[in-house]
Amino acid sequence: MSDRSVSRRSVLEGIGASLTATIGTAALSGSAAASSEWQSVSAPTANTLHDVVSIDAGAYAVGGGGVVLERTAGGWKKVLDGGPTGNGNDLYGADVTDDGEALWFVGSSGAIGEYDVSTGVLTDHSAPDDATNNFNDVSVTGAAGEANVYVAGDSGKTYYSFENGADRTWDDVTPGSGAAINAVDFFDDRSGHIVDGNKSVFRTQDGAAWNRIGRADADVNFYGVDSDGFDDVWVSGGGGMVFHWNGSEWTPADTGDADLRDIEVTDGDDGLTVGGGGKVYELADGWTQNRTPTGANMTALVRGSPDIAVGSGGTILEG
Repeated sequence: MSDRSVSRRSVLEGIGASLTATIGTAALSGSAAASSEWQSVSAPTANTLHDVVSIDAGAYAVGGGGVVLERTAGGWKKVLDGGPTGNGNDLYGADVTDDGEALWFVGSSGAIGEYDVSTGVLTDHSAPDDATNNFNDVSVTGAAGEANVYVAGDSGKTYYSFENGADRTWDDVTPGSGAAINAVDFFDDRSGHIVDGNKSVFRTQDGAAWNRIGRADADVNFYGVDSDGFDDVWVSGGGGMVFHWNGSEWTPADTGDADLRDIEVTDGDDGLTVGGGGKVYELADGWTQNRTPTGANMTALVRGSPDIAVGSGGTILEG
């Protein structure tokens, strides 16, 4: 994973001491390697959590009803309910700027929000160019206030703004057949990848034009993507399948039968993927299943200290 991605996804070690007393030593002792046991922690919502991201001072999760949760020294707390418009639109994707100062999230009915993590100020960027279809995921690069914003649309379009989502700065493009774009991830300012519901992976070098790189013989849907470079892309999909692109060929791996909704790999050989039935798989000399205390469907994860996975019914795992 690039230095940019590591910076925006890692959690500051310094908050560990105060969190240990509140949440429990076992939940905080895990490092980026997920060999430690996963623990369930309390969440102030029963809504499904669809995505989770980390910043230097903690972590954020987003989910059903427009809920936004923050991980603090006192545990997880609700900082927003109702989404950016206050209408209760479900939130499906989230990301943070490179400096960790702004949290972006997207969801149903064209919802797009920008949340200042220091001041708590929320800016509504919803319905860019009057688009009100569901938005499944978001990736942002650059610093707060001047970010490049990339949104994965359920209509098969990618929406993008190179001017921090300001009005009349949005453009859109349909990279493939019009199938829903399920996930987006960027490893540099304007370089990244998307996956869609037509079993396709696309890459961009300028944030606007997309080229298909595979995978022709995939028999499953693609749900998650971790873009670490043009020669290092990880995709999670249906039927327990994981695919890795090394710049010249795809290598598949079969973990079982659970649909895998999210994936994140660091340093090429240290990773996690999560999916249905509480499944968490760890990459360390092959994919192996971790023990978890839940049978809930897991939807997203973020690497850090601790690693965090979220899912249905407000499930939060830390390990």
